[in-house]
Amino acid sequence: MRLAKYRSSSSGRLGVGRVDADGLTPLELSSRYPTLSSILEADAPAAVARSLVAKRTGIALAELTLLAPVDSQEIWAAGVTYKRSRAARMEESETAASCYDRVYASSRPELFLKATPHRVAGPGSAVRIRADSCWNVPEPELTLVINSRMRLVGCTVGNDMSSRDIEGDNPLYLPQAKLYDQSAAVGPWITLIDVMPPREQIGITLLVRRDGEPIYKGHVGMDQMARSYKDLTSWLGRDNSFPHGVLLMTGTGIVPPRDFTLHPGDWIDITIDGIGTLSNLVVQG
Repeated sequence: MRLAKYRSSSSGRLGVGRVDADGLTPLELSSRYPTLSSILEADAPAAVARSLVAKRTGIALAELTLLAPVDSQEIWAAGVTYKRSRAARMEESETAASCYDRVYASSRPELFLKATPHRVAGPGSAVRIRADSCWNVPEPELTLVINSRMRLVGCTVGNDMSSRDIEGDNPLYLPQAKLYDQSAAVGPWITLIDVMPPREQIGITLLVRRDGEPIYKGHVGMDQMARSYKDLTSWLGRDNSFPHGVLLMTGTGIVPPRDFTLHPGDWIDITIDGIGTLSNLVVQG
């Protein structure tokens, strides 16, 4: 089952719905389940969603604006979880190369706060490149949706935008390279975990378009990721609490070449098997 947040293009009404092959079926939210995140808190989110399905007919996705499937959750991210990411980070910063090499093999992963809800872009909306950066890349990442009990309940597509020149200048600048307005995108919906494919069967594809033409395409299989969902979730929950739940980006294995940087007006398409495609426009400043 896939669950989405949406705004009706005709009425402006906000809602939560079940995404089907031919559109979206609205859910009749209740005092017990007033939000998407409250459904994800249930012992059986799919059963709750089925019980809330409205009797009225479905709505074509073209008649809706899909929103980021986030309520009050923080978004966190993991780094250096793929060999390609390790190599890129070591190339990016000679001074911190040994740190990135060690964290790849360490039992403790790199985890950092990526965004708060107001900094997150949804499907079709804009992600930002910093005005004080000249080397910016998208980072396509499968994103875990975790409830307040640290239970993995679903997955979505994530884009961990990164200013590589800022981080490469000094690894202590990581928060500035990673966390700023519109620095993350998630969506287009959440696929509940019980219908996600096995991890080794999930592929991630990145396509960047400029003036309507493809300028970069990359692909990686999640079987190349060095850490398990359980490992990352366990470390994230150590001495930390998330009363509203949390989303965790799991790292990227797709790294464009050093001479590539995003430009304002580019479109980023990230497709993940079992979920769908998240598309975002690039803006600057």
